[in-house]
Amino acid sequence: MKIIKKFKWWLVGLVSVMTVLGIFFLPLPYYIEMPGGAYDIRAVLNVDGLEDKEEGSYNFVAVGVTRATPIQILAAWMTPYREISSAEETTGGVSDEDYWRISQFYMETSQNAAISEALTLAGEEVELSYLGVYVLNLSDNSTFKDVLNLADTVTGVNGKEFSSSKELIDYVGSQKLGDDVTVQYISDGDQRSASGKIIKLDNGRNGIGIGLTDHTEIVTNHSINFYTDGVGGPSAGMMFTLSIYDQLIEEDLRKGRMIAGTGTIEKGGAIGDIGGAGLKVVAADQEGAEIFFVPDNPIEKGMKKYYPKGNNYEEAKAVAKELGTDMKIVPVTNIKDAIDYLRKNP
Repeated sequence: MKIIKKFKWWLVGLVSVMTVLGIFFLPLPYYIEMPGGAYDIRAVLNVDGLEDKEEGSYNFVAVGVTRATPIQILAAWMTPYREISSAEETTGGVSDEDYWRISQFYMETSQNAAISEALTLAGEEVELSYLGVYVLNLSDNSTFKDVLNLADTVTGVNGKEFSSSKELIDYVGSQKLGDDVTVQYISDGDQRSASGKIIKLDNGRNGIGIGLTDHTEIVTNHSINFYTDGVGGPSAGMMFTLSIYDQLIEEDLRKGRMIAGTGTIEKGGAIGDIGGAGLKVVAADQEGAEIFFVPDNPIEKGMKKYYPKGNNYEEAKAVAKELGTDMKIVPVTNIKDAIDYLRKNP
């Protein structure tokens, strides 16, 4: 009888320990987003090897994302400016590793776009060098499904190199169904090669079953370098553009101000929408920013149900009002809007 009692207490103790460990450490299929920080771009960007000594700063703003545990879910419910989303909503259903790869891809492309737009604004020629194609997705029936990773760069097929994604698509489309094919690619900085077969695509054409887009870099006489290890996503594009442009021209647009903002940078200077606008307002305010640039694009017809907080600007403005901040929330749709604001409001 005593042995049974001891065993029961041992079992109860084990279950209690496992329960506590689960509450604190068991990862759930949810993510928690929270205000990250506002970071001086000079810490991650250098133009022509020169130190930017002008007063004030351009700052990109981050949202912190963490895989949720039960205790973190509870804390998030009780803490303002914490948002809980499913893994499907956050990552699109891909693995954490692939989600990070895609985030890195978006960061790299936003940097290239920022360099291109800043050079254009400064009146300089922009030339693109083709490096290959990024892998954006792989169809389930692709023979490269478990070989290529998202955001790998395909540099050639069957030893042939191409000057655009169209050339690559046309080449693999000309191969016969079931033909052997070898792909040359770069993954995690390493040159690799893999073999597979030509398959029938959903559009009826022959191919290798990968979604892709051009991987290019800017050719310029300027030395423009980013150091953004550990940072992903495209939302710093607008602020990168402002920072580069301000260093390419003789005029000082900052004029001593701490300027934060968020938004992607598109061709022609258009500012694209981002996620977490309200959380980024909180982060920028906590760091003492004086100006916050945010996209103000109309919500497309039929999409309003997916934007319960309004567009980026409306969401940011509402959170700024809740905070009672003196930080100016400035709506923009093009990079020129931000430049004009800085010039007209010195």
